Formats: sequence, C-alpha cells, structure tokens
Amino acid sequence: MGAKTGLLIYADGEVPGLLRRVKAADLPRTSETMRRLYPGSEIEQLGGSPLAYCLYPPKGAAYAASWPGVEIVCDQRVMVDFPSRLPEHLIAASTGRKLVLHAMHSIVDWFAFAVWEDGRLVRSLSLSPDCGIIENIGEPLPFELPYWAGDRPVDIVPWPDEDEEPRPLPFHPLDLGAEALRALCGFVREDRPEPDDFDAYDIDLHGFFVWDPHGPDPAGEKAKLRRIRETMRSLYSYRLGPDGSLIKSDVP
Repeated sequence: MGAKTGLLIYADGEVPGLLRRVKAADLPRTSETMRRLYPGSEIEQLGGSPLAYCLYPPKGAAYAASWPGVEIVCDQRVMVDFPSRLPEHLIAASTGRKLVLHAMHSIVDWFAFAVWEDGRLVRSLSLSPDCGIIENIGEPLPFELPYWAGDRPVDIVPWPDEDEEPRPLPFHPLDLGAEALRALCGFVREDRPEPDDFDAYDIDLHGFFVWDPHGPDPAGEKAKLRRIRETMRSLYSYRLGPDGSLIKSDVP
C-alpha cells in the first residue's frame, strides 16, 4: 500500500503519551465525535480495523476513535495541499486543545503536516519533489531541523548517462513524513519501530461510511466500499518488529 496517511488527532496534551495509555474506544462516544466533525453528513457504521490499516481509508470511508483526552480521525478528505486551509469547523473543534494533521502519499512523494494550539496555527508544511515547498508557515519543529540542515540527504542513484538535476529539497519528503509521524503521533507505519514507539496495530478504530445526503445517490459508492473491504480480508501484509524481523499480519 505504500506510505499514505490522512490523519487528524485532537488531544488535550502531547499525542504520543496519550495514545500509549488508551484502551478500547467507546463506540457511542466515537459516533458522537463523527457527528460533531461531519455536520450535515449521513454516517453509517462499518467494521473496525487497527490504526495501522486505517491511515488511508477508501474514499467515502472514515475511521475514528474517541477517548477522554484524545480523538483520532482517518479520512482522505483531510489530505489537503495547503494544511492551513483545512475546513474551519475542523479547526474550531480544536479550541482549547492541540490538533495534529498528518498527510502523505507515496505515489507522488508528497507530505504535509500541521499543528494547531487552541485553534491557532503554529506550524504548517507541505512539499513534494515536483512542486517543492507548497506551504511553509511557522518555525520548523525540532524533528525537522536535521532535514533542513542537509543531514538527511536524498539517497538516489541516477540512471546511467542521466544528468542529475538540482533537487528542490535537501531531503526526501517521505523521510520527513515518517519522522513527523513518530515525533507528533508516537508511532511509525513502515519504518523499524523504536523502543518508545507504540504499536499502531494494537489500537482499534471504528469504521464509518460518510456521505452528503444532498449529493449523488451513495448506493454505488457504498457497494464499491464493501467490495474493497471484502477483498482486503483475503490479503495480508508484513510489518517490522522491534528486532527488525518481519511479522505477518492479516488485513481485517
């Protein structure tokens, strides 16, 4: 599946510490969070799945979990080129809290993230090799500094006889994206986990189908989504264990 994320986290403090302590997410509480974040939308419950598999849901689906002090929503709709333009009602929901956005797409090597504190944007970054820097607001956070300093260069060997053109960035966006996921959220998707990382396979999210009741008839999209999920149940993937070994995991 590659490195793809569409992730929002609302938190009453630092996200990694809060997520390390969560238990099973309450469905009624999570459903209420979905109604609050998707006003005017129709919402239908789907099956749940571990966070590691939910980071890039199929279109029309969203995965979420709500606990005291922290809430997670995974949805392609939050993957915006300009994080500062995230829909206002999603930002307003972070009043008095921290909001973290993490979005990444490996097909185009694009990565974006943003952090709001009490509804105020403190950092936003969006970039890709083709476009360079799309948005850059606020001061770089500590985990970014080695990348901007040139200490994490792109490790690409050009094709024979190919002239190597100057690169618009001193690092690969997905490398920074992986580091941001660890620093801001406390886990990794495809990299080798470190001792302080929590396992994103151990946190289960509830699934939902979300659609505009005034839009086109969603029946076809709902059927397509269910076919995708039936196909996924027959698949499996591998993840890196703490010792670097590969662990086989069924895709739920």
